[in-house]
Amino acid sequence: MIPRCNLHTHTTFCDGKSTATEMVVSAIQLGCTTLGFSGHAPASELAGQELWCMDPNTLQAYWNEIGRLKQAYRDSIEILCGVEMDYYSDPLPVKPEYIIGSVHQIKKNGMEFAIDLAPEELSRGIQLLFDGDVWSFVKRYYEMVSEIVSKTKCDIVGHFDLLTKYNEYSRYLDESDPRYISLAYEALDSLLEQDTLIEINTGAISRGWKKAPYPAPFILKRIAQKNGRVILNSDAHHAQALLCHFAESVELARTCGIRELWVVQNGQFAPISI
Repeated sequence: MIPRCNLHTHTTFCDGKSTATEMVVSAIQLGCTTLGFSGHAPASELAGQELWCMDPNTLQAYWNEIGRLKQAYRDSIEILCGVEMDYYSDPLPVKPEYIIGSVHQIKKNGMEFAIDLAPEELSRGIQLLFDGDVWSFVKRYYEMVSEIVSKTKCDIVGHFDLLTKYNEYSRYLDESDPRYISLAYEALDSLLEQDTLIEINTGAISRGWKKAPYPAPFILKRIAQKNGRVILNSDAHHAQALLCHFAESVELARTCGIRELWVVQNGQFAPISI
């Protein structure tokens, strides 16, 4: 079965290109059973966060609008109001229906850089914060990922290996290197011990940066071997991307040994067979 549930959705309330209403209308047209909104939570300590995060005033408008849509479309689709929290996000004033925890930024010695803003930004950050040492960067990234549940209290870990977003073209990192695999496994195993949902994320495919979803097949196989829980999300920033590459991602999950994907039904996380 291909799930028609997406919980990783960004709108014009943060860095998305479509309005929340446009997302709902598209989801209904696509036959989605559940649509979850996950606007980027405020992160006041990050420079430039206004380019991709909600501020407190926008956050309140976001709560209100998603609440309105839940009622307006209650007979057509189940809508949830969640957030995506970064490692450095501010505490939330109210409890969302779910949280996606992600690492987008790295800070060190009073400097910071975005992992997924642009290839040039990534290269600049590795050079400035880690003296050009890719392995020090990888180690710090996965340390932060392993801490994301305790930092954000998230239900879902977003795009586990986001640091590979630009690797398909720049090849700054050998993902088959035993050092890389070891660091990824260490972070993953820590998360699996906490029974956290790991996201299969197709966002970089819709934006043209990758040909396959996060996380890499060797990571999906590890999740399957350890009976981890997986959810499929599109990280959609525009309405046309809501179910991007879902069929192909389900097939990839199967080939990696995964037999269930988790969705939300009637407000609860539940597994479905694939």
